[in-house]
Amino acid sequence: MPMIEVRDVGQCVDGGRRTLRDVSLTIGTGELVAIVGGSGAGKTTLLDALAGVRPPAEGHVRRAGGDGSLGYVPQDDIVHRDLPLRRTLRYAAGLRLPAGTPPQDAERAVDGALAALGLAGRAGQRVGSLSGGERKRASIAVELLTRPCVFFLDEPTSGLDPATAADLMRTLRGLAATGTTVVLTTHHPPDAAVCDKVAVLAMDGTLAFYGPPREALAHFQADGFDDVYLRLSGDRAEAGRAPAPEPVPGPADRPPPGGRPVGAWRQWALLSRRNADLLTRNRLTLAVLAGSPVMVLAMFAVLFRPGAFSPAAPSPSATVMILFWIAFGGFFFGLTYGLLQVCTELPVVRRERLTGLRAGPYVLAKVAVLLPLLAVVDALTLGVLRALDRLPAAGWGTYGELFTTLLLCSLAALALGLLVSAAVTDPAQATMALPMLCFPQVLFVGAILPVPVMAAPGRWLSYAMSNRWAFEALGHSLGVERLWAGGRSPLGPPLLDSYGDTFSRAAAADWAVLGGFAALFLAGTWLVIVRRT
Repeated sequence: MPMIEVRDVGQCVDGGRRTLRDVSLTIGTGELVAIVGGSGAGKTTLLDALAGVRPPAEGHVRRAGGDGSLGYVPQDDIVHRDLPLRRTLRYAAGLRLPAGTPPQDAERAVDGALAALGLAGRAGQRVGSLSGGERKRASIAVELLTRPCVFFLDEPTSGLDPATAADLMRTLRGLAATGTTVVLTTHHPPDAAVCDKVAVLAMDGTLAFYGPPREALAHFQADGFDDVYLRLSGDRAEAGRAPAPEPVPGPADRPPPGGRPVGAWRQWALLSRRNADLLTRNRLTLAVLAGSPVMVLAMFAVLFRPGAFSPAAPSPSATVMILFWIAFGGFFFGLTYGLLQVCTELPVVRRERLTGLRAGPYVLAKVAVLLPLLAVVDALTLGVLRALDRLPAAGWGTYGELFTTLLLCSLAALALGLLVSAAVTDPAQATMALPMLCFPQVLFVGAILPVPVMAAPGRWLSYAMSNRWAFEALGHSLGVERLWAGGRSPLGPPLLDSYGDTFSRAAAADWAVLGGFAALFLAGTWLVIVRRT
């Protein structure tokens, strides 16, 4: 009985261009099948249709084992490089194995995957220190945890040297020998020779041949698969048809899923632990997270003189700048902490989404790990500035308000960073977005130029700046209106007039706005991740 039946499958990409046309074939249990063809022939498109990643626009694909019994390994690694291999597989097992799986069973699944891929001796090594072939096998090991009956791999030998590629193909050959069906795409000619069957796609997306490799060479009158590629590139391949597919059991005949999936709460807790683990194991990230606040506080100490908030002789211009830079510091730390969180692991997230990961727990797990770090940074900022007399003496209630404002400011910025990180395609784009996100938060907050004296477009734009509401809440909590009006500084009343009622709202009103920004950005992050994965 065949494992996969494909009948008259057609596919279109964005813009309506057809990439597959009337593809029909069958794949048997335990077969190793290669999908070959020139660049743009639709190899990955066909693989995604077979795996259910992107259902075909025409025809149908039926799998005898159901959707839950397959593994999918994209071109990118689906393992985190900063963790030891065994720990990576443990986290993957926690997300993929059914809810209620005993810990000893999960550990046995990890040991079995390591042994099957020949990685038991590398279990304690950091994934980033493994060779390219070993990392590819590690990605396969992640999928092997659930003992799928069919594997799909997108160009698994891409970027590997010939010896490593041959070793990986022997590994896949061994999996097929145990009864696991393996389907892969490749542009590496030696890969096809060791497979049971090859599906040759012509440049127009039609199936030019499907059958054993030796028959493919005879069909194309070629000495090797290099010659087959040459003939395909000229689009002179004579389209051929595989034998008529045998029927595959329909959905009613498929076995039930292996168990209840992991719930949202369990996913959130597991992802939070993994995020904390990743954070503590990346020394460069830790150095940046710890070093940035120290540098900013040092600049505060050098830039501002003590006593700007002294009731006897207040300095309105200095107080405005101190308040603004405190608010901007909270914003900057939150933004930078979140900006690289999603884009650096999108291939992992995309694959985990296909195995049942919910986007909500994923996003909230990021917040659960990063927000406590931001809380520490915000508290240290206020404490150090008070100790250096850059902030006035006040009670715990006042500083509690300042801390709440700064933490909400950081949370809104963290959520914005996560949103941008989810939307970009690589870390370089996220880094380029940093100044574009920061400059408006400097110009339209109301510190350099008070909001009441801005041009109308600037005033409207200022409403969209989360930093504005943090700046104004800080000013209200420290009573700058009373300070300026009661001080003997000649700059007090005129400067106060230009700010109007900027600092007159209760801090709680500004907190509500900051909380709204955070909720909006987190919801946007969730939506982008859902759409992209």
